[in-house]
Amino acid sequence: MNQAFYTGLSGMKTFQYGLDVTSNNLANINTVGFRADTTEYASLFEEALHTQAASQNAVGLGSQVQTTAMTQSYGSLMGTDSATDLAIAGDGWFGVSSGSDTMFTRAGAFTFDADRNLVNYDGMYLLGTLGSNISGDLVTTITQSTALAAPAEQGKMTLPSSLHVNAEPTSYVNFSGNLTSSESIIHQSSTVIAPDGEENFLLLEYTKSAQQPQEGIAWDIVATLSSKDAKTVYDTQAGSVLFDSRGAMQSFNLPSIDNGGVPLSINLGEAFSGVTSIDNVKVSYASEHDGRAAGDLVGYNINRNGEVIASFDNGVSSSVGRVALFHFGNDQGLERVSGTHFKASANSGEPIFYTDETGAYTLGADLKSFTLESSNLQYDNGLTELIILQRALDANAKSITTGDELIQKALDMDA
Repeated sequence: MNQAFYTGLSGMKTFQYGLDVTSNNLANINTVGFRADTTEYASLFEEALHTQAASQNAVGLGSQVQTTAMTQSYGSLMGTDSATDLAIAGDGWFGVSSGSDTMFTRAGAFTFDADRNLVNYDGMYLLGTLGSNISGDLVTTITQSTALAAPAEQGKMTLPSSLHVNAEPTSYVNFSGNLTSSESIIHQSSTVIAPDGEENFLLLEYTKSAQQPQEGIAWDIVATLSSKDAKTVYDTQAGSVLFDSRGAMQSFNLPSIDNGGVPLSINLGEAFSGVTSIDNVKVSYASEHDGRAAGDLVGYNINRNGEVIASFDNGVSSSVGRVALFHFGNDQGLERVSGTHFKASANSGEPIFYTDETGAYTLGADLKSFTLESSNLQYDNGLTELIILQRALDANAKSITTGDELIQKALDMDA
């Protein structure tokens, strides 16, 4: 009968702990990035009984909590209206730092603090690698990717509210189209970016040459670079172009134009690629050029590779940093500090980065912006577990009252 007390007490203690864990899971059903715990139990044995059977039976003294283990499933993804809300589509953890402690979380609700650092709602800094192409409020180099530094070298992501990208002058213009022989004067034009960022105007004027070859057709060209309103002429160059009898480009000569100190080359193509001269064929005139106007920051976005992309009002975009994703040899070895924050431990191992075939660090999973990961607890499973544990607790409590009644009856019999 004493065994009933020991079994009931240990069972009540065990299942009360399980109730606490499950209740905490259910209380965090709406917590972004929450990872639920499961409770694992073990039996307490007093002694082993040997019987004639091959198996060995034991007299038990109830149960105990063996451990709590983190549930490894992923929560569902839900859309938001913030570009700095991030969800991990796969394995990995965001790194966040308070300045002294580094923790890891699946909760990707980030925002900017007063100093333009990306932080979570606890004020901890999101860890990543800032690009080397930001100098003050200027983006010095346009790049599509930022290489991740080593795990121990990750720092806070400080993204200025004001960024500027300088103008890049035009150094070439490629023209295409068809010069029909029925016209005597034809014009083509293109926008040209000056070194100071101003948009200028390049005009090509084709005039049929006074002297024509025996086969094909020749045109004289005058190229004029002027201000956008055509009131100021910066440079003028003349040349000629020769087409064969089929209308294919045979040759052209046109010196480069001075674009504010930058030589501007004009390319008319070759053969049937570029400018042609075929009768009765209508081909739209087109041009392409390099260079860009100066631009100011429009906003930031984060792509699936964790690249922080700065977009500018001149149509240019550049990577200025990269969010890091940390991995562990044993995720269940992480030590829970709070609802969604964990610390590395001896059981989890130190955080690592995955690498690609070239040895460069990679995320190991995709990131989704405008998205958050919900709790990975299934609500119906949590409620079912709660009912089971409550009934188990009641059963163990009943065993105590039953044992008490039996002892009372035994005492009464002795009397």
